[in-house]
Amino acid sequence: MFRIAPLALGIALVFSSSQRSSAQTTGTAHSRAAIDSSLAAEARISLDSARAIALSRVPHGTVASEELERENGHLIYSFDVKVAGRTGIQEVNVNALTGKVLGVHHEGPATERKEARADSAAARKADSSPASP
Repeated sequence: MFRIAPLALGIALVFSSSQRSSAQTTGTAHSRAAIDSSLAAEARISLDSARAIALSRVPHGTVASEELERENGHLIYSFDVKVAGRTGIQEVNVNALTGKVLGVHHEGPATERKEARADSAAARKADSSPASP
């Protein structure tokens, strides 16, 4: 029994390391995910598939944040993709129903800060609204 425990621990560590290195090489080391479960139920494309599609449009990129949202009548996955050595991020929007890339555009640091302030204000407003009966 005592000989099996170290072996099991070793296997778990190897598996854990391979999972981490896989995430790093595929650019999926995302830091923030905002996926609403009710919207996720509507999506036909999985988050993982949408992430792979987004990363295929930004070579050498790493997902910094991701969210599922309804924007301009479309259910989309929005990915902020960071590329080492470049300022700002590439935002990639993927249709959550079809997997089609709806847009790729660069956001510089000033635009990122402005968007972060708007998101924060919207979150505060949502938190302060009274709950409906």
